[in-house]
Amino acid sequence: MRWSVLDSPIGELSVAVDDDGLCRVRFGAIELGPERAQDPLLTAAEEQLAAYFAGELKEFDLPLSVRVGSRFEHAVWDQLKRIPYGEMQTYGDVAKAVGDPGAARAVGTACNRNPIPVIVPCHRVVGAGGKMVGFGGGIPLKRHLLELEARITLETSWL
Repeated sequence: MRWSVLDSPIGELSVAVDDDGLCRVRFGAIELGPERAQDPLLTAAEEQLAAYFAGELKEFDLPLSVRVGSRFEHAVWDQLKRIPYGEMQTYGDVAKAVGDPGAARAVGTACNRNPIPVIVPCHRVVGAGGKMVGFGGGIPLKRHLLELEARITLETSWL
């Protein structure tokens, strides 16, 4: 894996790619060697994340390489990518969408294990009744991402 660390409005993000695509996003900086990896995919990921945080990008267009997770987790992560920008679904909604209506807690676990948060938007999943629960980066970061998307959605709907 080749890593890069970038600044964002939610703090430093560590981003990793392998030969097949983007494979990790972590909140916070990882320790890099003396040289930053030079990789066109890392550069594209950095540019797209910067555009997302600037409110200029609503959908990421990066090849993903996720080699971890169960079949159920992959189904959840695929469903997360279908949640539109600026919208939310509950853990129960996602469980129903992947064919297991009683698996809301398992959806929460899959969201927590998401290796590519922000790009695979687990922040768009909330508790029943819209309750702000669970997020690997913490509730304040989840709230920031949801507020960013809501603000951009509102601003662009008025144009």
